[in-house]
Amino acid sequence: MEKMPHWADIVLIPLISLVLSALLSALVILAIGENPWTAFKLMVDGALMRSSGWGYTLYYATNFIFTGLAVSVAFHARMFNIGGEGQAMLGGLGVALACLYIPWPHWSLAILGASAGAAIFGAFWALIPAYLQAKRGSHVVITTIMFNFIAAALLNYVLVSLLRPRGSMDPASAKFPEATHLPTFRDMFSTADNILFRGAPANVSFFIALAACVLVWFLIWRTKLGYEIRAFGHSESGAKYAGISPVRITVISMLISGALAGMMAINTTMGESERLVLNFTEGAGFIGIAVALMGRSHPFGVFLAAILFGFLYQGGAELALWTDIPRELIVVIQALVILFTGALDNMVRMPLEKMFLALRKGDA
Repeated sequence: MEKMPHWADIVLIPLISLVLSALLSALVILAIGENPWTAFKLMVDGALMRSSGWGYTLYYATNFIFTGLAVSVAFHARMFNIGGEGQAMLGGLGVALACLYIPWPHWSLAILGASAGAAIFGAFWALIPAYLQAKRGSHVVITTIMFNFIAAALLNYVLVSLLRPRGSMDPASAKFPEATHLPTFRDMFSTADNILFRGAPANVSFFIALAACVLVWFLIWRTKLGYEIRAFGHSESGAKYAGISPVRITVISMLISGALAGMMAINTTMGESERLVLNFTEGAGFIGIAVALMGRSHPFGVFLAAILFGFLYQGGAELALWTDIPRELIVVIQALVILFTGALDNMVRMPLEKMFLALRKGDA
């Protein structure tokens, strides 16, 4: 018998963890001499009360959905993929090559080719750590961390020495052809009389991220492969007894995880900057770990957690712009969310389990 209802594990524990992290964040804001309520209202106004704020919030959330899903798939196979950052960098290279060297007639075809390029390059960058884990016993945490640094160095070399246009000093590729430019939310939802999402980088790749959530849900809970991934994650010995190959599941899970992380580059490289630049990931690969933890590795939970972290990113920019609160405070808030949803999960879980057990005994 479960110690608590499933809904409590999915909804109640993350919600309580979020409230606790918000209370501690308020104490931090008080400690630096600012008003927490004023700061919160400013964040809400800048991130949620205007269409331009929503445009930035959803732009950041799109990145976090892809990287959160990537970490979640690996979690289900009992692996900790910390290489989302490097896999996204290689995904950006795949997007750039597809956009620069294939003459696409329209963005609707270009986004398919760029998505394939991003997924293939991201999956390739996850393949070697997966093989080392499956065949050589090298821990995937160590290898994926190492591959993040290798990816950063490789991307720097490619941009400076291979893709940088002649005469340019900027370590970036050439601008992508106009036919590959993705429609922004402003293009999609504005009218002649009402301009929405003014200046915001949110674009059609947000809907690709939503489709990825649905596909990951279908994969994990409605397919044989998804069942094998979950079975392997729950018990490797039990999976072996059932005839499930640990090597196969390890490699396939990491390939899917790497492909999802790589697809983050559609939003940043193809949708926002429209060229490949250095540091375009902006730490989204690491934020994906927090998103997966808070979302309990469920696609719907990942979506909600990604919106939350998108709100924190955009709200933090508003705080830095209009108050003396440094933008680094948002990193503190993110760290507190990670602390409560990850490391201190049992601090919230155990009292709730005791409460629900007591309620059941009372009903009996």
